[in-house]
Amino acid sequence: MRAIVYSENGTSDVLRLEDRPVREPGPGELRVRIAVSGVNPTDWKNRSGGGSGANTLDEQTPNQDGAGVVDAVGDGVDGFAPGDRVWLYLSAYKRPSGTAQEYAVVLATHAVRLPDGVSFDVGASLGVPAMTAHRALTVHEGGPARLSRGALEGRTVLVAGGAGAVGHAAIQLAHWAGATVITTISSAAKAALAASAGADVVVNYREEDAAARIREAAPDGVDLIVEVSPARNAALDAAVLAPHGSIAVYATDGGDVMELDVRAHFVLNARYQFVLLYTVGQEALDAAAEDITAALLDGALPVGEDAGLPLTRFALEDTAAAHDAVSNGTVGKVLIDVADL
Repeated sequence: MRAIVYSENGTSDVLRLEDRPVREPGPGELRVRIAVSGVNPTDWKNRSGGGSGANTLDEQTPNQDGAGVVDAVGDGVDGFAPGDRVWLYLSAYKRPSGTAQEYAVVLATHAVRLPDGVSFDVGASLGVPAMTAHRALTVHEGGPARLSRGALEGRTVLVAGGAGAVGHAAIQLAHWAGATVITTISSAAKAALAASAGADVVVNYREEDAAARIREAAPDGVDLIVEVSPARNAALDAAVLAPHGSIAVYATDGGDVMELDVRAHFVLNARYQFVLLYTVGQEALDAAAEDITAALLDGALPVGEDAGLPLTRFALEDTAAAHDAVSNGTVGKVLIDVADL
């Protein structure tokens, strides 16, 4: 089979296309014929050696997320059979077998059935973004701990950076769950994408008084903030958060260190929740997978420009270029076409 591998950390130049034997799945594993591999910021960061999921293996195939068809089932695995369509998450975490290859041997616990009629493009776009968004939307003091249609009815959610992959998934999931969704963006083009994803209020923080616009839309404050840039947005978040509100931080865009007005957060009884999918625990991952499946069945997580998430495609042999596209801030989702299934 064809596989992208690297044996040392570094720039995308360390990625190379090689022929590798097709491995047999062991106990608790599946072998999946990959149709589409999804690329996330964590993938190029891990490859460079600076990511939270970076491995110290002799050889690594990159990319955590993907979608394809089960090809073989290892001992002790129930609920899967050859021919099942699946989406994958955290495939390369502490394992050599990411999705940038024709056949990936993955943990069965990190594979989820892809409903009939849902494309491999959608499946490969879930994983890290959708599961991170799910966790961020379920940490509020008053719940809910699970998402379903109407579960966030009466709540107001602020999504920082609504044109990013996690922001896009957070808008879609919050909209599906019945929340009023406000998002911040930096351009008219990104505003159009966020609106297409389902945001009710779109605020261009470069051209408007973001705090005033958000307070206008949510006079009592926002209940939950999905935050991509805590260092930049700490003051804004404190200005618009409702009492007992929560701020779920999943990235460090804009800096690794933030300053907080302690007294302002005392008064609000505010909660900061930091979110890292690698260490969130299997119970939270399973809950996210189940709720995301319910959203898929409702048609709530489409991808593509019309759905607010443009797709940029690469061939398997161009995986290095795909990584560079993500690291350079390509808007939307970067996908790698591996096989036509």
